[in-house]
Amino acid sequence: MDVESVPKFAKPPAAPRRRHGCWNACLAPVAVLVLIAVLIVILTFTVFKAKHPVTTVNSAKLRNLQVSVSIAPLGINLNVTVDVDISVKNPNKVAFKYENSTCLLNYRGEQVGQAPVPAGEIGAGRTKQMNLTLNVLANRLLSNSQAMSDFLSGVLPLNTYTKMPGTVTILGLFKVHVVSTTSCDLSVLVSNSTLGNQQCRYETKL
Repeated sequence: MDVESVPKFAKPPAAPRRRHGCWNACLAPVAVLVLIAVLIVILTFTVFKAKHPVTTVNSAKLRNLQVSVSIAPLGINLNVTVDVDISVKNPNKVAFKYENSTCLLNYRGEQVGQAPVPAGEIGAGRTKQMNLTLNVLANRLLSNSQAMSDFLSGVLPLNTYTKMPGTVTILGLFKVHVVSTTSCDLSVLVSNSTLGNQQCRYETKL
């Protein structure tokens, strides 16, 4: 008697859904992290891109100005202090923390005075005013052959140079080191010790 053989059915292959589900579960957080990283990079180079602080000389006054002309030998005796009122604007979307720096006073390319600028912080989009007192080194100023003619003309050409190293922290994660330099050419009217024309140049290094 022939017995019909019962066909053996092969086991169905395992459904790949679990594997696909595992891949999806693993790729989802990776994709989110990549998206966040891309957004941070975009914001870093657009909205939160580090910009240079803008320094403006609001006023420069000669204080305790004492000038006398000696006949023999011909020369000028000078005693003067320069009060400089400057404002520093932080155009960044985050605070700018700056280190101790120095404001230099130059006359026709030679340093004739300086004043310390203590470390501090300027809030996002805020402007900070600073009152600096620069003691002029009279011997350096008078050593320039053009000093007498400038005083007699009533206009003293000066230059202020400030270098402010600091940092801005983007999104509370990334610290960007910024070195901002400002050079302002200005003219001081000797007769009334007031500020004349000024022209400033800015440079920022990241």
